[in-house]
Parts: sequence; structure tokens; C-alpha cells
Amino acid sequence: MKKVIIFTIALLAFGTTVQAETDRPITINQLPENAQAFIQQHFPGEKISLAKMEREFMETTYEIIFTNGSKIDFFKNGEWKEVDCKYATVPPAVIPSQIANYISQNYPDASVVQIDWDKREYEVKLTNGLELTFNKNFYIIDIDD
Repeated sequence: MKKVIIFTIALLAFGTTVQAETDRPITINQLPENAQAFIQQHFPGEKISLAKMEREFMETTYEIIFTNGSKIDFFKNGEWKEVDCKYATVPPAVIPSQIANYISQNYPDASVVQIDWDKREYEVKLTNGLELTFNKNFYIIDIDD
């Protein structure tokens, strides 16, 4: 009897996990309006290779991958979550001015290739390999090389 109960619990847990995580291709028109506007404003003319909606247990996000390898993740409400420009630099208008000023003053020869945030902090990767972490008030709290 004990084995049957353990097996049933494991089966339910596995079933919940499988159902909780789904990725689904979407069209650009299925993105929230502000995500569409963000793409048009900061990545005009870039061709989209893949657009998908990702559903995890309690969170829905959107991911856009361009043909040049750049990627943008959006929260459910259409706010950007991460901008990763593997072979280019993040558009300057995307970077909060306080962070841009810090980088220009302290690393004038470096550019931002990735930025992400999560309501508590911003993480920024530079072309020189450094990773900077700022708190929500834009104070530097960590530097990794």
C-alpha cells in the first residue's frame, strides 16, 4: 500500500511539472502591445527568427530571437526582462541613464552586450567581460570579471 501511495504522489508531481512548463510559438501580433512597441522602437528592421510564449508554474514570459542572434525576454505585461545582443550592443535607449552614466565614467571603452532586471536588481554584461550588478536604486553592488 505504501508503494502505491508513493507512486501516485510521484505521478501527480510529474504530471503537474509537465503541465506547468510549456513553450508555444506565437506570432509577433500575439505579444503585448508594449512589447511590440519596444521591438519596433529599439530593433527596427531586425528580422524575427522565433517568437514564443513560455509558461512556467506561476509565470508567463515571452521570448523573441532575431536572426542576428540577439534575444529579448519580456514579462507577461510586456515590459522587457532581458536584452541579450550576442554579436552587437544593447541599444543605448534601453539602458537606464544612471547605469549608462556609470559605465561611461568608469569603463569608457566598453559597451553593454546584455542587460536584465528582476524588480530588485539590474545585471549588465560589458564587451570587456565584466558583469556589473546594480540595485533597484542604480547603485553598484557587485562587479564580476
